[in-house]
Amino acid sequence: MIIVAPTSPKDPEASALLRASHALMQSLFPPEDNFFLDIEELCTDDIRFFTARIDGRIVGTGALALKDGYGEVKSMFVDEAARGKGVADAILRQIEDEARALELPILRLETGNVLYAAHRLYARHGYVTCGPFGAYPEAPSSIFMEKAL
Repeated sequence: MIIVAPTSPKDPEASALLRASHALMQSLFPPEDNFFLDIEELCTDDIRFFTARIDGRIVGTGALALKDGYGEVKSMFVDEAARGKGVADAILRQIEDEARALELPILRLETGNVLYAAHRLYARHGYVTCGPFGAYPEAPSSIFMEKAL
């Protein structure tokens, strides 16, 4: 069973996954195209951070950033050993539920152009391609998506 719940990004297991995610992004994309939030930035009042656990072990992370008029999906990452088990789906559903509870009209996200599994996940949940939003530049390695709630 997958259990998704609010968690501190400073939890050692969560921090380890976040560092693994950041390292992967840094290996795939140029520095100017990396838009991940560091652990301290995930601890602010405008972030809702969630982890997914299987058998008590944290195997995935995701966050909802509260923006003016919308929410942004951030920090989605699943431990390689737990991929294909529905962890990302469970986290994304929790983020969407939180956004609906906060009466946000739309969710947006930025993801990397070569993160094909992420593209499939978001499309499966009804996200469609859109243009850059917020402070994001038009970046060659970025794909932007959104979903009306």
